[in-house]
Amino acid sequence: MAGAAAQNTQFTQQFLSSVLSQRGPSALPYTEDVKWLIRQQLLSLVNIYPSLQPKTATFTHNDGRTVNLLQAEGTIPMFYMEVMYNIPVVIWLMESYPRQPPCVYVAPTRDMIIKRPHPHVNPSGLVSLPYLQNWIYPSSNLVDLVRNLSLVFGRDPPLYTRQIPAPPPSNPTPTPPDNSSVISASSSASARPGIPSRVYSSLSPYGGRLPPSPQHHRQHTEDQSEVFRRNAIDKLLSNLHADIDALRKNREAEMEGLFSAQAVLRQREDQLSKGLREMQDEKEGLEQQLQMVLMNSDILEAWLRENESKTANIGKVECSASDLAIEDAIYSLDKAVQEESIPFDQYLRSIRSLSREQFFHRATSSKLRSTQMQTQVSNMAARLSQYINS
Repeated sequence: MAGAAAQNTQFTQQFLSSVLSQRGPSALPYTEDVKWLIRQQLLSLVNIYPSLQPKTATFTHNDGRTVNLLQAEGTIPMFYMEVMYNIPVVIWLMESYPRQPPCVYVAPTRDMIIKRPHPHVNPSGLVSLPYLQNWIYPSSNLVDLVRNLSLVFGRDPPLYTRQIPAPPPSNPTPTPPDNSSVISASSSASARPGIPSRVYSSLSPYGGRLPPSPQHHRQHTEDQSEVFRRNAIDKLLSNLHADIDALRKNREAEMEGLFSAQAVLRQREDQLSKGLREMQDEKEGLEQQLQMVLMNSDILEAWLRENESKTANIGKVECSASDLAIEDAIYSLDKAVQEESIPFDQYLRSIRSLSREQFFHRATSSKLRSTQMQTQVSNMAARLSQYINS
């Protein structure tokens, strides 16, 4: 049994992945951002209600338009007078699903008729529930919808079983008629709604005959152990549904937290992108400033190279002038000492001082001349290198 359920789940997953991944004219009319949510909701529905199976079919709108849509077709279990019955339904996932609610129809078999009037089912089988009218995306889902349908139909079943005359008994032994299970089709006052019979075989999911009166059934065919077993099963199902509902709410809370975290991360991503763009703009501005500084440096270096020789020539001229001036001063001192105009010791002191200064100027002039020569040689070498490279 578990293997068959796993195989059914795998088949459903493959089917949904195939039809929801189609592109082009054959693609289903759902938006790409909700296809994953549709797939997950249908898988959860099949896991909890295996009697409902997804498929694709053509839906015709009131204006005559036809469109290929997903649907969940099968039966919904309900409990009426403590007995479980199955209601055949078709759940259409419209083009705007899941932002808008699905379209649910009760699909009676040939031996069933829709109860008239019914507060939630119109004569065509269209179901209208508060859950559908108050559909909220993305918290509303198919599992809760089916659970709500089961509860509503259990309080007021939407289907009758057509009255079929009972065949004569095959047992030759005469038995008294069971008036509690016979309903006259001609008397509407004594008629009661017929419910699809309880499922006893997987080959007949709906049934086609009226169930016996629940009180008569309990008195003659069920003992206390059967009642206890059924109540225990109902209790387990109720607990299971409660656990599933709590798990779903926890998962929804986790999804909301993940969505919030995703929004925060996207906001931070935008901030980081903005900061990165600003840093790139600042980098480009600094690079432009650096280019300007390098250009100005090249201009200054070129100016210095051009004017370096002029500076050397000025210094050389000054040194030469000072040397000649000292030379004239020494000549004047020589004449003065010959004419005995100044004392000889003063002459020696003056000659010594002037000679030292003259030596300094001549050394400076020689150094300037050497530097000028090196600069000229370097300039010539640079020009020659540029000429060779060009």
